[in-house]
Amino acid sequence: MRSEIKELHQRLGTTIVYVTHDQTEALTMADRIVVMHGGLVEQIGRPLELYDRPENLFVAGFIGSPAMNLIEGTMEAAGAFVSASGVRFAVPGLAASDRKVVLGIRPEHLELVAADAPGATTGQVVVIEPTGAETLISLRFGTDTVAALVHSRLDPASGSDLSVRIPEGLAHLFDQETGKRIN
Repeated sequence: MRSEIKELHQRLGTTIVYVTHDQTEALTMADRIVVMHGGLVEQIGRPLELYDRPENLFVAGFIGSPAMNLIEGTMEAAGAFVSASGVRFAVPGLAASDRKVVLGIRPEHLELVAADAPGATTGQVVVIEPTGAETLISLRFGTDTVAALVHSRLDPASGSDLSVRIPEGLAHLFDQETGKRIN
């Protein structure tokens, strides 16, 4: 049905307003999306603009499946995030901040790396969900559970260690109090 509506829209070349709570429908069908929450407009933009540069925590957590990982903590120094539970993540390209922040990273942007690789952070496997072409891995870092989506077939045991790295330019930083994007 989505493809039929999209084809009709392209053929007619006219404006169509389509209201949905299904973000997949919105991302696949829209030229522009208006994300609303509590009757207020949170962000307006092209689908990939909202996905790549969410303006706030609501949009970051709403757009994308699986959802963006959101971890509370502080930026202790440039490129050094420390979660509320004390786990350190290297986040190249992000500046230090004197306020409490939320680090956002899309599951598919986490890279699996060797434990001794530069920028690696090691977590414990909670659950592995193979879906065929992709594998969704839930990892625990301190008290935070983080999703990693990889395009390889893995089958590590629950409780085993896996290391990830956040590539430069793919992390998002939000003010914990206001929810607004800071980077």
